[in-house]
Amino acid sequence: MSRSDIERLGDVLAALDRCLTFRTHLDADDVVLADMALDAILRNLAVAGEAAKALSQEMRAEFAATSWHSIAGLRNIVIHEYFRIDTAIIVDVVDNHAAPLADAIRRRLTAITEVAGDE
Repeated sequence: MSRSDIERLGDVLAALDRCLTFRTHLDADDVVLADMALDAILRNLAVAGEAAKALSQEMRAEFAATSWHSIAGLRNIVIHEYFRIDTAIIVDVVDNHAAPLADAIRRRLTAITEVAGDE
């Protein structure tokens, strides 16, 4: 069963929101909690990358500033080249890129919903 671009964008958004939620626990004094947070972030980055890979070219083009290739590439590292994971890079991605992309997706989904409501 194939998912629509709207559903895939929702998947990316949900995964990014979870990454942002779990980010606060990466700095926990409790090492187990910090490790669990990192594992949760990695899984959600993989989900975001998988959903991003499935977006149509037309939908990707609506987010011209977004490097969908990089998002998919990070997914490939997390899944297939896990030994190359650099926690500092993961933290940078979440701290500096997750929220702006989540906000852009949220705005686009809101606009789509508003247009659908007008029809």
